[in-house]
Amino acid sequence: MQSTLVILAAGMASRYGSMKQTQSFGPSGETIMEYSVYDAIAAGFEKVIFIIREDFAEIFKGIVEPKLKGKIEIDYVYQQLSSFTDGKEINPERTKPWGTAHAVLCCKGKVKEPFAVINADDFYGKDSFRKAFDFLQTRCNEKTYAVIAYELPNTLSEHGSVSRGVISENEQHQMEGIKECLKIYKKDDAIIYEGEDSSLTELSASTKVSMNFFCYAPQFIDLCEEQFKVFLDNNAQNLKAEFLIPTMTDYFIKSGAGKVEVIPTSSKWFGVTYKEDAPVVAASVKHLVETGEYPENLWK
Repeated sequence: MQSTLVILAAGMASRYGSMKQTQSFGPSGETIMEYSVYDAIAAGFEKVIFIIREDFAEIFKGIVEPKLKGKIEIDYVYQQLSSFTDGKEINPERTKPWGTAHAVLCCKGKVKEPFAVINADDFYGKDSFRKAFDFLQTRCNEKTYAVIAYELPNTLSEHGSVSRGVISENEQHQMEGIKECLKIYKKDDAIIYEGEDSSLTELSASTKVSMNFFCYAPQFIDLCEEQFKVFLDNNAQNLKAEFLIPTMTDYFIKSGAGKVEVIPTSSKWFGVTYKEDAPVVAASVKHLVETGEYPENLWK
């Protein structure tokens, strides 16, 4: 059975200030997402779909296709503000698409098999892809999805706050909920979540978080379509509202549609939220190459 990797690469990189999806971090000019594709191929994935902006397509394809052609099946989906809005009147000042669950919805008709979804600008590690592929091949169905869970301390930036989906789980390691915490940061020896009302909550170092690495059956896309209509009814005039994967996954659980396995990974996450993170990521990749985890050139 084929498993597909969906990569979210349509973000405007507002905090980072450039197209970090195509910035080189590897010794032979590799982007972060190329390491994800490399690990996915090694794990057994046979197809990758990039969700991108149409105005960025030519540059994007020029970067990825010469490297990946013949190594994995490639396809593209364009996320646009107007996608799946069914002619509903949108605030004319809004230019940004509707978020990550909207991006997954844009895959409707393209993805008809179990799939994993990840961010383009996060480094997830080999173990996470092996576990995701195993889940998709053996346990994924329309009532059973999964999240690859990371330990919170391993996902923070030294250069500012980060947004993380904080996971709660039961004794069977099934997700009970996921809360999108938009402002998490280190303060001295503590990890602090600052709420929208400026309240401060200390989070445990054992807290498990989502880095937007989820595994779904294709029916999840239909659920996104159904709920996006509800979302638009409430937010069509909102300039900032986002229709997010964690919110939809939480809805899947709370509505009784099914369960979500929490799959912990030993992989070390790193990523680029701020420009200042870039040298740290480059050094981390360099270390992994020097220790033999990855070849000097991924695609030679």
